[in-house]
Amino acid sequence: MGASSRAASVGQELVLYAVSAALSCLVLFVGLRHLDPNRSQAKKAAERKKEISRRLGRPFIQTNTYEDMIACDVINPEDIDVTFSSIGGLELVKQSLHELVILPLQRPDLFQHGKLLRPQKGVLLYGPPGTGKTLLAKAIAKESQAVFINVRIATLMSKWFGDAQKLVTAVFTLAYKLQPSIIFIDEVDSFLGQRRVTEHEALTNMKTEFMALWDGFTTDQNARVMVLAATNRPWELDEAILRRLPRAFEVPMPDVKQRASILRVILKGENVEEELDIEKLAQMSEGYSGSDLTELCKQAAYLPIRDLLADEGQGYSSSEDVTSHIPQPRPLRQSDFESVLAVSRTSKTAAYDYQFSQQRHGNSTGRSSGEDQVEFPVADLFKLFAAFSNANNRRTSPDA
Repeated sequence: MGASSRAASVGQELVLYAVSAALSCLVLFVGLRHLDPNRSQAKKAAERKKEISRRLGRPFIQTNTYEDMIACDVINPEDIDVTFSSIGGLELVKQSLHELVILPLQRPDLFQHGKLLRPQKGVLLYGPPGTGKTLLAKAIAKESQAVFINVRIATLMSKWFGDAQKLVTAVFTLAYKLQPSIIFIDEVDSFLGQRRVTEHEALTNMKTEFMALWDGFTTDQNARVMVLAATNRPWELDEAILRRLPRAFEVPMPDVKQRASILRVILKGENVEEELDIEKLAQMSEGYSGSDLTELCKQAAYLPIRDLLADEGQGYSSSEDVTSHIPQPRPLRQSDFESVLAVSRTSKTAAYDYQFSQQRHGNSTGRSSGEDQVEFPVADLFKLFAAFSNANNRRTSPDA
């Protein structure tokens, strides 16, 4: 009787010990999951990965935690609404990009003969701000139906040592699994700039890992994975990065013909009068980039709204849509654009004019601040110093 009771108590103690150990493991597991700094990003990435798999019509790919974090920056080409036809001008650049970038992604069978016809691994778009480099990158992804991975330095940087290299590796491995794919790096000079002695070790290691993977040490040489970079400061790129970007295309400021093409693309489908002279507007907008022309059209589109509100304030009835009974503004006129061009400036010109005015204002206030200061030429200062020295010599001489 005593032996059976002791055995029962030992059995109960073992059960309690097992239950307490299981609870401890469960609490530890849940606590570690909540302490994971990448928990929210990993959850968001897992949902994003399922959505990508559904939209692309591909089977659910097996990825690790770091690839799940990069999946947050994956853009489905079906979600991009920019094509080459929606970009005005740059005809030669678009034709070259179609032959060197889009065609190898669409027809890989044509580029499997020999080593000279292998797809391009890197393409650089450079030029002034606002000329359409990012739009070209989106149009390439749309036209080629390639998965667009928008690499951001905020995603790659981590406070944990070694995570940056793993995230960089995940960029290329995920792009290989989702091929055809384009790895896009906007403002590449801020990410892959020249390596310096004062640079942090983590950033240097990340750049080294990126370049090593870029050469294809861990991916197939025939993989349909391309790195597309854009910058307005190509001279600040590292020499090793420029070597891996063998094809570079300048996206310059538009000329008169290209500005007219851009204006036609922007005003397509808008409510404009038939007598609108786009060629004249293109001549008047000298020095405007593509983004500046877009802002110009937006400012001009406000003028019919302003006239409509003024008419309503004075009690005049405006034209209405018969179906919705909503007041309709008048069409855009030539005078609207000319009035905006007369008073508007590009953002670059306004910034430089403001800098110059501040410098002039600072110089003038710096000389007149406080009490009035008397300015002497350098030659007069030397004469005064010589006269002062002679007077001191005469005062201290024994014959004085």
